[in-house]
Amino acid sequence: MQFRRNQDFYISSNIVLKCNNSLSTNIKWSIHNCSTICSNEIQLAQTVITTTTELYIPARTLSYGIYQLNLTVSMIASSSLTSTVSAYVLITASGITANLVQLGTSMITSGYQQDLILNPGAYSVDLDGYAFNASVNYL
Repeated sequence: MQFRRNQDFYISSNIVLKCNNSLSTNIKWSIHNCSTICSNEIQLAQTVITTTTELYIPARTLSYGIYQLNLTVSMIASSSLTSTVSAYVLITASGITANLVQLGTSMITSGYQQDLILNPGAYSVDLDGYAFNASVNYL
């Protein structure tokens, strides 16, 4: 799956249990950065709940790159009964919103003998939340 950095996203799981003793489970999501071999687990903010069947990731939580999302389910009655499934997510750049004038209006009105200053370097916005640097060529 692919998401832009400025997008919220969530992963939902459907867990089917076939156990006669108990249906009580422990559920745990973990996220691993795959910049090398998916071994570096990411520590998430406490606001991200990782103990339910759904995982909600707010915008700008993850940096650019590939991540492995692991869902591990274990039976409380027998901790040796454990299953893990993975999904991979690619976080990409959201892009730049180019604003020629302040506040990014879509229509500009200028009177006779008035100066109209177009300054996209000062008024453009990086949707990923990073400071926009007008001296960098973003092409």
